[in-house]
Amino acid sequence: MRRRSFLADTMALLLFFTITGGINERYIAGMSWEEVCNARLLGAVLMVPVARPYGLWRDWVMKRAGETTMSQLFWDSLSLMTFQVPIYAAIIAVSGAEGGGLLSGILGAAVMMLVLGRPYGAFLNAVRRLFGLPKGGSKPMSLNTKTRPR
Repeated sequence: MRRRSFLADTMALLLFFTITGGINERYIAGMSWEEVCNARLLGAVLMVPVARPYGLWRDWVMKRAGETTMSQLFWDSLSLMTFQVPIYAAIIAVSGAEGGGLLSGILGAAVMMLVLGRPYGAFLNAVRRLFGLPKGGSKPMSLNTKTRPR
């Protein structure tokens, strides 16, 4: 189960943020295509070790979410922004963004994380389902819940 969770969370993060990160870097931060490629390659290398920790972070944060769409949106967006924006800022700085472009990229990423928080959360849950895993962020079971032995 741990291996499948790692693979599912890693695949989801790589697919989703390679595309959205590249769009931000090229069209918001104004990076050249070469810089975008460097950032996405570096991003891919860094996403592998942070994908599962982010999945666990999101699951922990989402336990606070209620059943309403607004609650899900708020907590998914908050979890993504608080975890990913600092990492993303380091990636584009190392890849060549500087000054106003760096600031624009970070602000663009912050807005993107707020907007993409729930879509990514839903995407992550879908990928987890494909791997035969439960969606994350479920409320903990009651201590009085009885299960049958197998």
